[in-house]
Amino acid sequence: MEYITLANGYQLPMLGYGTLHIPPKQTKECVLKAFEAGYRLIDTAASYKKEIGEAIKESKLKREEIYLTTKVWVQDAGYENTLQAFHQSLENLGVDYLDLYLIHQPYGDYYGSWKAMEELYQQGKIKAIGVCNFSPERFMDLYMNSLIHPMINQLEFHPFYQQKNQKCVLKQCDCLLEAWGPLNEGQRDIFHHPMLLDIAKKHQKSVSQIILRWHLENHIIAIPKTTHLKRMKENIDIFDFQLDKEDKKQIEQLDLGYSEIIDHQNYMTAKWLNKYKIHD
Repeated sequence: MEYITLANGYQLPMLGYGTLHIPPKQTKECVLKAFEAGYRLIDTAASYKKEIGEAIKESKLKREEIYLTTKVWVQDAGYENTLQAFHQSLENLGVDYLDLYLIHQPYGDYYGSWKAMEELYQQGKIKAIGVCNFSPERFMDLYMNSLIHPMINQLEFHPFYQQKNQKCVLKQCDCLLEAWGPLNEGQRDIFHHPMLLDIAKKHQKSVSQIILRWHLENHIIAIPKTTHLKRMKENIDIFDFQLDKEDKKQIEQLDLGYSEIIDHQNYMTAKWLNKYKIHD
């Protein structure tokens, strides 16, 4: 595994395991498989319940070997709500601290949430704090009005959506980009794209390995999701080769400049996410 250093000096693995859209009945088994394959960075969220905590306990891994991420949802935005949500997440996960805590969406009272997260960070209950899905102007506004600056912005990022403006802003602010959906959730028939297939053939790797290696060489943490052990092992087997300049130049040409998964700039997206409840 290769590691990357955050602005506060804390290190995270550059490749993790995403758990979005895994059915609850499969979650524990999938996380245990991920541990077996060598993953130690596990990305989850407030809406995912106790199954990941059960997998952590059953794995017999030491807590310090696991890098655990979860998030505060829009419904729990605000200072007091975030403190409560944080402790509920600790209980669900069966741990006494988090490695990374993120604001899941740039909606609601996320300034109150950030104040709570700063305090939890200062108390040593969180190793690093950050945000998800923050557009450049929302990110910069929070950055300019925070005591402790966001260390990660978790964004949709893959060859078809390369977020070049976001990368520039985050670099200015010494903030890392972490990619959700690094394989574009399999859309646009990405695993059979002719250009990517040619690059994969040249390196004797799969298309998913090429894409994930491209993330790493762009200094971006990637958290691919799969429920199959064979693919988990394939996705993590990316540390024995490098892309060349021509490979990277070709992949850069795939950028569409917009998302085909979710449009966070659309008012209907904001409306829907604000209405979505993860608890009573």
